[in-house]
Amino acid sequence: MDCGIVTSKTVLIFISLVFWAAGAGLAYVGAQLLNSYGTFESFIQNKYMLIPAVVIIGISVAMFIFGLLGCCATMRESKVGLSFFFLIIMVMFAAEVAVLVLGFIYQGKMNGDIDHSMNDVFAKYDGNDPETRTVDYLQIKLKCCGVRNYTSWFNTTWYQSHNSTVPVSCCKNVSTQCTGRLDQLDLLNLEGCEAELEHLVQDLLKYAMLVILGFAVIKFFGMLSVCVIACKSNGRRSGYQPLYA
Repeated sequence: MDCGIVTSKTVLIFISLVFWAAGAGLAYVGAQLLNSYGTFESFIQNKYMLIPAVVIIGISVAMFIFGLLGCCATMRESKVGLSFFFLIIMVMFAAEVAVLVLGFIYQGKMNGDIDHSMNDVFAKYDGNDPETRTVDYLQIKLKCCGVRNYTSWFNTTWYQSHNSTVPVSCCKNVSTQCTGRLDQLDLLNLEGCEAELEHLVQDLLKYAMLVILGFAVIKFFGMLSVCVIACKSNGRRSGYQPLYA
């Protein structure tokens, strides 16, 4: 068998098999983005963060379905199957490039949105409503206090109506004798939550974009392999040559 055919088929079969693993990886990344949005939706009021996550999950589902198609088409060296597989790879490649572009665009817009949303939510903190529980969870999870730092609480209704104290969720260890008084600064987390939340979301987006970039490169070589098989097959007299020959 022609070396180019063998190499190209090997690449396509490998890509087909990797599609399942890639789909699982992308599904995990998309789920993490959605989970982060669900957890901190009070601070990320605009829905644009959901766009990359939804596209990523959609691509992962397509990968599971089309991986089987690619493997079968390559093994049978089906001209129609390989043509369809090429079209699928090309569309997914374009979608992944689009997600990369969206990720870069929304990465810059997100910081301003988080700052505005966090200031509004922290200002309404009263210790009882659902948004309050989100603030407490955020401060405990990220080990932070206030929007920019613990002094961000000074202009809030909570601080002024609770004897100039910050919420107990600002404490380094909520099980200690920490009560949120400012004479216990050694027991409080002093760093702000805005920077920590931005880093968390930015890290998730960067990880997602790196994963997508890697799979886009693989698909690019997959398209080249389909072209090689198509060209070689058209030039062979016998027409069909099984992979195991």
